[in-house]
Amino acid sequence: MRDARQHHPGDKAARVAALRPAYRADLDAGTDRFLAPRRTTCPWCASARLTSRLHTTDLLQHKPGRFTLDRCADCGHIFQNPRLTAEGLEFYYRDFYDGLGEQRMSGTFGGRGAMYRGRAEAMLPYDPAPKTWLDVGTGHGHFCAAARTVLPDTSFDGLDFTDGVDIAAREGRVDHAHRGTLPDLAPELTARYDVVSMFHYLEHSTDPDRELRAARQVVRPGGHLLVEVPDPESRYARLLGRWWLPWLQPQHLHLMPVANLRRRLTDLGFTVVAEQHAEPHDPVDLLAAVWLALDHTAPREDAPWLPEPPGPLRRATRTALLLAGVPALLTATLLDRLALRPLSHRLGLSNAYRLVARRA
Repeated sequence: MRDARQHHPGDKAARVAALRPAYRADLDAGTDRFLAPRRTTCPWCASARLTSRLHTTDLLQHKPGRFTLDRCADCGHIFQNPRLTAEGLEFYYRDFYDGLGEQRMSGTFGGRGAMYRGRAEAMLPYDPAPKTWLDVGTGHGHFCAAARTVLPDTSFDGLDFTDGVDIAAREGRVDHAHRGTLPDLAPELTARYDVVSMFHYLEHSTDPDRELRAARQVVRPGGHLLVEVPDPESRYARLLGRWWLPWLQPQHLHLMPVANLRRRLTDLGFTVVAEQHAEPHDPVDLLAAVWLALDHTAPREDAPWLPEPPGPLRRATRTALLLAGVPALLTATLLDRLALRPLSHRLGLSNAYRLVARRA
């Protein structure tokens, strides 16, 4: 029997049409409410020395809006300014990881077992047999499912504010699902876990410092916190400009240089026992940049936030442009995976870093 969440391609047009009136009402009410007042100080160090780092649009979903990333001249922290409000977060996340985007994202995340196993293996030198592990921002729990093959005797729980974590529990990928936010749930989870992981989670948070303080509360004394985030100091960030995938606007609110995160963890009573750059690098930068540029140039595919579906000419034009870009996509893939991946850290191209920190 076909999974209830797997939709026939012919269903998509009907689903888009059904969602269009609600999106139209949202956009007719104006988008000003999606952005908070602009900050004049850095949210990481409170410095007033801010410069604009990047101006861009939503390059993945193509929802309307323009977004700015500012950089602090004192500490190097990069953050969205003005930041999305609660209404903005709901609007721009809607149909990204769930809804229309659920099947695409589930396929993307579900097919990365080797990467997930590598993340679990990063803990082995420091705790080869943790009894309890909490994965924060677990989504559908694909990391936990893969990590069991590395640590079969470990109990993996997942935490997320979306219904993905409930799906993860139903499908057996996590032992227990915590629905909500880590700061809200931390009091009832105090010192419960040997390991807490945050893989590409902090950059989505409205308040990374609050999340780290909550993680400290949940990790038992002597336990470990495992954090992986995009590296804003990657040379790709400068070379590729707005086409660098980890900018991921408007979902990514904070991008932290590694020195900043190390100091903050130390201030919270952690000892950083490992810093990795080559291992967490995901070799997709050039491929993603070419795809984003092609997708941006081609006419839009149908989406409920567009006033009307594209006609036959627009659809044909889009198909022709994307087919013409296939050689560039293949070349970018070969460069990413074969030519540049072994040299990524040496050339300063690693697009992410990972810290393992032990709580005192």
